[in-house]
Amino acid sequence: MIGAFPAIRVRYPDCHHTPTFPSLFALLLILAFLALMSGCAGSTVKEEKVDLVWPPPPEQARIRYLGSYSSQLDLKGRNSLKARLLGEDPRGFAIQKPYGVTATDDGRRIYVADTKQAAIVVFDFDTKKVYPFETDAAGALRSPIEVRVDSRGRLYVTDPVRSRLFVYSPDGKTLYALGANEKLERPTGLALDERRQRIYVADRGTHRILVYNFEGEFQYEFGERGTGPEQFNLPINLAVDREGNLYVVDFGNFRVQMFSAGGDFLGMFGEAGDKMGDMARPKGIAVDSDGHIYVVDAAFGNFQIFNREGRILLFVGQMGHQPGQFWLPTGMYINAQDRIYVADSLNARIQVFQYISERNMKR
Repeated sequence: MIGAFPAIRVRYPDCHHTPTFPSLFALLLILAFLALMSGCAGSTVKEEKVDLVWPPPPEQARIRYLGSYSSQLDLKGRNSLKARLLGEDPRGFAIQKPYGVTATDDGRRIYVADTKQAAIVVFDFDTKKVYPFETDAAGALRSPIEVRVDSRGRLYVTDPVRSRLFVYSPDGKTLYALGANEKLERPTGLALDERRQRIYVADRGTHRILVYNFEGEFQYEFGERGTGPEQFNLPINLAVDREGNLYVVDFGNFRVQMFSAGGDFLGMFGEAGDKMGDMARPKGIAVDSDGHIYVVDAAFGNFQIFNREGRILLFVGQMGHQPGQFWLPTGMYINAQDRIYVADSLNARIQVFQYISERNMKR
C-alpha cells in the first residue's frame, strides 16, 4: 500500500505597506516593486519531490510516478501577491474537471478535455503556458469528453452533447464535424490509427463502434447492444496498439473486448467484482509499447495492467488526493515514450507516470 504523503502547503510571509501617496500611484509603485522583487512573494512554487514506484522494492519497478499538472503554476510560477492585487487567480489558467487526455509523442504538449469548462486545455511546455484551445464557431464545444492529436497537429474531439466528432486544424479551424449522416448519438471514446489512417469512435448511445478515415469519410461500423462477443453495453473508451488492434471498454458489461486491425474478434476479459482483475467502473484504456493493457477504474481509484490474455499483472493507485492516488479517474493515454497520462477528475489534475520496459532497464 502506498504510504501517505503530507499535503503541500505554501505560505507567504506577510507583506505590509502603508500608502503615503495617492492610491493609484501607490498601487503602481507596489506593482513595479513586485515585478522586481522575488523574496516576498516568490516567483515559482515547486511541488515536494516524491519517489513512487510500482511494484515497491524489492521487486523490479515497472511504473514510476513522474508528476502532476493542473495549472499554469506547474509550468511556470506566477507572482502570487501581484495576481491577487490584480484580482487574478494566482494559479493562472487551470483545469477544473478533466475527462479525456492525450499528449504529443515528444510529450511537449498535453491536451485535456475539461467537461466543466467545455474546453480543451493545452499544457504547452515549450512556451510554458496553459490555455484553452480556441476553435471557430462551427466547432464550438459544449461537453468535450475525449481528445486525440495526430502527427500533423490536428485535434480530434468527441462531444456527446453536440453528437459530433470534431476535427480541428492546429490553429482551431474546424475541418470536419462527423456523425450527422451516421446518426451519432453520444460519442465518447476515440482512438487513432495513423498507420492505417483510421479514426475509431465509440457511440455509447447506440452501442456501436464507427470507423472513419483521416479525410473524414465514413468507412464502416460494428456492434449492437448485448452481452455476447462483438456486442456492447455502453462502449465508453478506446485504444489502438502498435499493431493496429482495437481495445474497447465495454462499460456496462464490465469488460474489455479486443479486435484485430482487420475487424476480427480476438477475445475479451473482465467481469464485475471487487477483487484484483475485476472491474467496477472501467473508464480509460491504453496500451504500452510491450502490449500491456491498462484500464482505469473510477470506483477503485486506480488503473490495472493486464497482459494480452487478460491476466492481471499489477495495479497502480488507490483512492486519495496525494501523488499516485486518484479521486474518480477517467481518461488515459500512453504516448510513444511510454509516458502514461491519467485524468484524475475530481482532483482536477493530470497525473503522469512512466512505464519502465525491459529495453529501458538494459540501457
